[in-house]
Amino acid sequence: MSNRFIGARQTTIAREIEVTGTGVHSGAPVSVILHPAAADTGLRFLVTKRGRVVAEIPASVEHVKNLTLCTVIGNDAGITVGTVEHLLAALRGLSVDNCIIEIDSKEVPIMDGSAAPFVEVIDDVGIRELSSPRRYIKVLKPVRVQEGECWGELTPHSGFHLDVEIDFPTDLIGKQRLAVEMTPGVFRNEICRARTFGFMSDVERLWKAGLALGANLTNTIAIGEGKIMNREGLRYPQEFVRHKLLDAVGDLTLAGKPLLGAYRSVKGGHRLNSLVVQALLADTEAWTVVQGPRVREAKPIDMGFAIAAGE
Repeated sequence: MSNRFIGARQTTIAREIEVTGTGVHSGAPVSVILHPAAADTGLRFLVTKRGRVVAEIPASVEHVKNLTLCTVIGNDAGITVGTVEHLLAALRGLSVDNCIIEIDSKEVPIMDGSAAPFVEVIDDVGIRELSSPRRYIKVLKPVRVQEGECWGELTPHSGFHLDVEIDFPTDLIGKQRLAVEMTPGVFRNEICRARTFGFMSDVERLWKAGLALGANLTNTIAIGEGKIMNREGLRYPQEFVRHKLLDAVGDLTLAGKPLLGAYRSVKGGHRLNSLVVQALLADTEAWTVVQGPRVREAKPIDMGFAIAAGE
């Protein structure tokens, strides 16, 4: 048996990637640059203003500030980054452990409402293995959070399994459930293209609240009276639950390391996903950190940008 198994090493992206787009809630233009990062850096946001770094925010659940319609992380000084879940899902879905995410706005661009544009640009440059072993958070016992009819639970499992169920009072969605053993191939082929969705009946209320200002039919599945408003229709069967599963991958990334466990969610969303991660980490008997075997040295990453950013 080989002493090296799939996922043994930490990874980063092979080269810098620049992405531009629009914030779905702010409607403002956004530029994001993904930088390769050294082992044990994790996923970290660098917020810039006029070319100067004003905050560094780790993608971790203790930095969650808001969970209304999207996941918002921030620091104690009030600097926040919203709608992080699709980008984080792409990074975790493709097993990228270390990346510095430079962003010049308060919100990750919505792109087409899915994680596919992020997957495409990461695949274009490739993923690089590092010499350090990958560390996982291994679930040791069940952890459950329930709020009314909504509940989520993490249980022990040798891989990363997700089982998500939704139930909306419209025939266009209804009850949908999907369970997958998450791998980069499954994420690329079955999950990443699923788009966010919303109801036309909610639009005016959201606009008055200063939300969804950048939402349109190019980045959101719009559900009208008895029909899907997007001319092209749906990309997948059960695209709605697939998107909720995509969101769960992104939100569970805020555990800080890849999970070895099974996640079951019923009628959940960003809030429930976050609460389950918080409950897991709060119970020190419910998890431990495990790692793959040490492997031969890989070429070191040039950390010139990260050093400069910290000066």
